[in-house]
Amino acid sequence: MPTRIHATAEVSPSATIGDGTQIWNEAQVREGARIGRECILGKGVYVDTDVVVGDRCKMENRASLFRGVTLEDGVFIGPHAVFANDRFPRAINTDGTLKTDADWTVEPTTVGRGASVGAAAVILPGINIGASAMVAAGAVVTADVPAHAIVKGNPARIAGWACECGRPLIMSEARQWYCEQCNRSYAAGEFGE
Repeated sequence: MPTRIHATAEVSPSATIGDGTQIWNEAQVREGARIGRECILGKGVYVDTDVVVGDRCKMENRASLFRGVTLEDGVFIGPHAVFANDRFPRAINTDGTLKTDADWTVEPTTVGRGASVGAAAVILPGINIGASAMVAAGAVVTADVPAHAIVKGNPARIAGWACECGRPLIMSEARQWYCEQCNRSYAAGEFGE
């Protein structure tokens, strides 16, 4: 599949776009951003300067990934999800001058392979979301999320564990986690519960 960039999308000439990636209308990809192969950026997605997106990631309409964000391969970002990058943002400095890019304190955020971030979720700066984790729609993530954790609420709290396929895991009578959807199993205690 060839790379496709909609005529209304703004993609910086210094951004790197992988083969087969589709960038839809009104999306913006800033300077130095690196988008992997076979990704989909929906309508109005914003990818800030130097953001890194792995292969086969999908960002739904109006998702915002600000500087400091790294998505590993296979990550899903729901519509209107936001990744903040400065824990103490201000429009002006203490002397009243408008802040510039040099005045921001960017805290890096990483989303692990195969993880999902639901619609309208807010991810605070400096957060690590583990592989195959699931962040519920509308969650406000204020702390790291372990691999395979399902988190929801404000602030987000662990509400269960997710299979690699995305479905919630069930604890068997033999004290082993398993997935009814794809029949994968995981050892009890594997997730730090």
